[in-house]
Amino acid sequence: MTNQSGSERAGAVGQKSESFFNAFFRVTELDLRTTAMLTALIAIWVALYFLTDGLFLSPRNLTNLAVQGAVVGIMATGMVLVIVARHIDLSVGSLVGFTGMFVAWLHVDFFPSILPGILPLDSDLGWILAVIMTLLMGVVIGLWHGFWVAYRGVPAFVVTLGGLLGFRAMAWVVSDGRTISPLNDHFELIGGGANGSIGEFWSWIVGIVAVAIIILITARTRKRRRKYGIATKPLVVEIIMIAVYSAVIFGFVMIMNSYMRPRSDIPRGIPVPVLILIATVIIMTFISQRTKFGRYVYAMGGNPEATELAGINVKRTTTGIFVIMGVLASVAGIVTAARLQSAGNLMGFMQELFVIAAAVIGGTALAGGVGTIFGAILGAAVVFSIINGMVLMQTTSAQQQIALGLVLIFAVWFDVAYTKRKR
Repeated sequence: MTNQSGSERAGAVGQKSESFFNAFFRVTELDLRTTAMLTALIAIWVALYFLTDGLFLSPRNLTNLAVQGAVVGIMATGMVLVIVARHIDLSVGSLVGFTGMFVAWLHVDFFPSILPGILPLDSDLGWILAVIMTLLMGVVIGLWHGFWVAYRGVPAFVVTLGGLLGFRAMAWVVSDGRTISPLNDHFELIGGGANGSIGEFWSWIVGIVAVAIIILITARTRKRRRKYGIATKPLVVEIIMIAVYSAVIFGFVMIMNSYMRPRSDIPRGIPVPVLILIATVIIMTFISQRTKFGRYVYAMGGNPEATELAGINVKRTTTGIFVIMGVLASVAGIVTAARLQSAGNLMGFMQELFVIAAAVIGGTALAGGVGTIFGAILGAAVVFSIINGMVLMQTTSAQQQIALGLVLIFAVWFDVAYTKRKR
């Protein structure tokens, strides 16, 4: 009798704990998968802090980590839509190399040779036109991939594998196998070099604007829910969440401002590549959550046959996905060339694996239909945190790849287990 009563009491405690757990996520409307990934990222940072004697969380290292991860983060936002739609893009690393080489070749070799008096190397108009033409090249590449996948039925794996091989070779052809440098000084600011940051004042302005936008969105969402009779979060919960988001944003700004410019006491502020990543995340989140195109992509991933029977133009949507991916790869190529201050043939080498890993680790299901932009950014943060931390620990490249592979396998296992339990 005593043992039975004890087990009943234990069961009751378990039920209360589970009820509180479920109630927390229901009230806050937080995604369990994203929350788990964020918790894992924090645990990784804490572990690396102690393993590197505090060096990992230093302002200098976190700034470098943000700049290095920006390129993969930019492409990971597009890879989410590709994988959600049950496709894959293996060419993004080669596209970074090709588009980075293309933008450098245009404003260093091509324009100064045909228009030496109008568009010399030190002309701002030259590199601006080069950037525009490189983005248009990304559109053309996306249309090329989308045509073969959507209208000719060739699997995306095969089409983009051909792109992986072909565009790497095209980068070699454009440059004749040489490294193109030097680049325009103003163009190099895009890469977040010594002067490629916005400074302390404007960094605080960005932080304040971000918090103001969060408050406005929260208030607008609450008002619309009340208007249509949809349950709203408790006001206290929303205030707490705004306070947490604000603390994270202002903490990020403080860290970026804690890293000084070389040989000075002037704060660098938020690097330009990080601003480009933030803008990309905002745009891609809007596309995926607030547009018909985004809803069509998720519908395709959930049930392609039903989506087509519902009258959605699957071919056009598929082409649009690859166009977006091509543009984002071009942006990544531009940022990479500017960061390296030159364009070499090994730019973007193997980055397709990091991009896919970031999307999958961030919760994008390889079976399609599931994935978030924010999750992909968390995935990219996990990938580069592990690599960066192990570099600081002076581990070998092989050990870094092994650790990253194990994390990838664990992330996919967690996704499969979570999906089964949810069903």
